[in-house]
Amino acid sequence: MKAAAPTLKARALRLLARRDYTRHELAQRLAPHAADADELEAVLDDCARRGWLDEARALEAHLHRRASARGRARLQAELRARGFADPALLAQADARLAATEAERAQAAWARRFGTAPRDAAERARQLRFLLARGFAPDVARQVVPRLGGDGGGEHGDGNEPGGADLHAA
Repeated sequence: MKAAAPTLKARALRLLARRDYTRHELAQRLAPHAADADELEAVLDDCARRGWLDEARALEAHLHRRASARGRARLQAELRARGFADPALLAQADARLAATEAERAQAAWARRFGTAPRDAAERARQLRFLLARGFAPDVARQVVPRLGGDGGGEHGDGNEPGGADLHAA
């Protein structure tokens, strides 16, 4: 004899036990198993009322998992794709991401490369690495060290005699 299929609520609990979902994501996963839209909405409302379905917690969990290696633009796109809808919650997350963008870009660059580029092609490759992960172009240019011969910068390779002090006088 075949076992009875789990209820919609049991499916929701099983999914939520693994990780936090947005209401949109959970609805997508449960929709094929729901008898109708009213049943699905009732289960989602019940989960939210009981605190099992929490958008703020899902957003925090996502940022905790992904923010260390991703830039603000990429994370915003991921959040939109996951169905986060609360504008206040998204604005708060965006402000936090903007405040730590340079630190996260520096850490991602150091994990992947850790040494200054040898030539312009290597610098371009390192810049593309950061840009592909959603870091802002100006942040990527600040993080990737400049070549010794192209005017230096705040992350020069240390070969410039006297550094910035020569230009201060």
